[in-house]
Amino acid sequence: MPSPEDLLENLDPEQRAAAEALRGPVCIVAGAGTGKTRTITHRIAYGVATGLYVPTEVLALTFTTRAAGEMRGRLAQLGAPHVQARTFHSAALRQARYFWPQVYGTELPEVVGSKFGLVAEAASREGIRRPDNAVIRDLAAEVEWAKVSNVRGADYPDVARRRGREVADLDAGRVAAVMAAYEDVKRERGRIDFEDILLITAAILADDERIAAQVRRQYRWFVVDEYQDVNPLQSTLLDLWLGGRDDVCVVGDPRQTIYTFAGASPQILADFAQRYPDAERVSLVRNYRSTPQVVAVANAVFDGVRGEAHGRPLQAQAAPAEPVRYLGYSDEPSEASAVADEIVRLHRSGVPYREMAVLFRINAQSEAFEEALGERDVPVTLRGVEGYFQRAEVRQAVTLLRGAARAGEDGADATVDADAPDHGRLGHEVRAVLASMGHTETAPSGPGATRDRWESLHALVTMADDLAESQPEAGLTELLADLDRRAQSAHAPTAEGVTLATLHAAKGLEWDAVFCVGTHEGMMPITHADTPQAVAEERRLFYVGVTRARRHLTISWARARKPGGRQGRKPTRFLDPLLPPDHPARGGSVVPRPKKRSNVELESLDADARAVFERLREWRSTTAAEAKVPAYVVFTDATLLALAELRPADAHGLVGIPGIGQTKRERYGEAVLEVIAQQG
Repeated sequence: MPSPEDLLENLDPEQRAAAEALRGPVCIVAGAGTGKTRTITHRIAYGVATGLYVPTEVLALTFTTRAAGEMRGRLAQLGAPHVQARTFHSAALRQARYFWPQVYGTELPEVVGSKFGLVAEAASREGIRRPDNAVIRDLAAEVEWAKVSNVRGADYPDVARRRGREVADLDAGRVAAVMAAYEDVKRERGRIDFEDILLITAAILADDERIAAQVRRQYRWFVVDEYQDVNPLQSTLLDLWLGGRDDVCVVGDPRQTIYTFAGASPQILADFAQRYPDAERVSLVRNYRSTPQVVAVANAVFDGVRGEAHGRPLQAQAAPAEPVRYLGYSDEPSEASAVADEIVRLHRSGVPYREMAVLFRINAQSEAFEEALGERDVPVTLRGVEGYFQRAEVRQAVTLLRGAARAGEDGADATVDADAPDHGRLGHEVRAVLASMGHTETAPSGPGATRDRWESLHALVTMADDLAESQPEAGLTELLADLDRRAQSAHAPTAEGVTLATLHAAKGLEWDAVFCVGTHEGMMPITHADTPQAVAEERRLFYVGVTRARRHLTISWARARKPGGRQGRKPTRFLDPLLPPDHPARGGSVVPRPKKRSNVELESLDADARAVFERLREWRSTTAAEAKVPAYVVFTDATLLALAELRPADAHGLVGIPGIGQTKRERYGEAVLEVIAQQG
């Protein structure tokens, strides 16, 4: 077992000060990458090693089972294996199961695994007919928010209006009615939900002083990790566990409060000093994760911002590396292509794919990067986001589009409303199909599953519009062929691949190379962040993304959604203190879209290469006709020109040629090599 001196030996001065602060209220403000978990586990182990803490009297609280497991593992290595490290819910459930029979004489009711079915029944009782799954998910999320925020159903309409809460375009009174019906359904079934675990435990402790005293004898010392994510209900439960005592240590970072939509309150961390005026405060500022270049960006995110509790600037401890890159592109496909190319370059230089991540604001942004990486045969792993073509609403929509295409082949003829906007025939056909799923041209207000579903479906609309613009005669058959091509390009997720993740899902993780993409106004901050508080949270979310990077950080945006579109987008306002004065974006310039090969380039090839190109075009035409797909679905001209120029002799030579991923190598590789070999 390590001695007390051993436990302090390798801590930096701030970490050591925190570890030695064993009594009374302590607030540790731990900036990103400053060794937060290391500090609190050494603090607990030091308290045990000095004899002040009895291990079984310590309760360390965190927010995920993964974090709790990591904490227990570290404590065991440090000689404190019997300390309780649990999530709030795990600790509360343990107590509720033990004390419920003593209070009520029965076993604790069964905890439902999912609210979905009960909320759906409650919505039906309140006359919300045939709501889609996204609406039910949003209602379930609002039930959770109200409960953890200590908002009663009767008070919900007034509170929702004051805080700007919106659920799937339902008025607040109707949402409150669903909440009440949900509680009725749950009671009738004899079930409790996840939030009830906290409510029940809090109620037992508040109502039965005998039980409260027993719990307080059991736990004498409290440590709360990620305190900036505590919600009002968890704060209430913590107060009941403490019972007026002040032996509590909280650890958090106000700059990483990104879950207020789910009930977390940054004010709880900010008010800690007011609640405990004599609390000892220690700031961890030495960042061991990131290069000085990345740390400078992280510090600058809050430059000139007032009214935020930021903590002290980070101090980089890692060795310097390459500068942070800020890149604006003409359109989203160019951005995705350039990011994929840079990932391939980094991989060739020795950075493992698993040590790279592409981070974006919303799920719908993943599709372009899935496709671009798939075309380059780069494996991916998805975190906090489902593969675009695997999403339930996208699968359903594609199935309906296939049905509509078959109906059209049988002679059905879609009609176009004379008063409708001119989206072209393909655009109208797609919109008509998606309308049967409840999709509208206007996005629902606010965040949530309903908004995510709309974004996914509207991406299909924009794909149809783009195809119709480039091929005016294209119909549903051509669109489906294009969708199939996109789906085939994307790889199945693998554990060793490049991580694609939302910024929310990236919290707590880190990679050698991070690409923060789509960072334009309207996406970062997102368009429905229309209050100062909401924009402040978007800024914190951007900060979380930036601080995930160890050595390589690229921040990029696109000036337009599609090639040839109006270049009207601006980089996020959060970059204002970051972009160098001479950066092209200051003057509205962008990284030019990579030039496609043209007939001039064909003419510049030698005679043998031109002959190979023509033979490949003939082969492509025959192959596309047999498959009943447009020629570009097989290979683009750019890919054929690259093949003609390089003339690979074997399958290995096909690797790395733009537009030829694993799927196309398997499908067409042998035939392509045979065509090239025929030229001799």
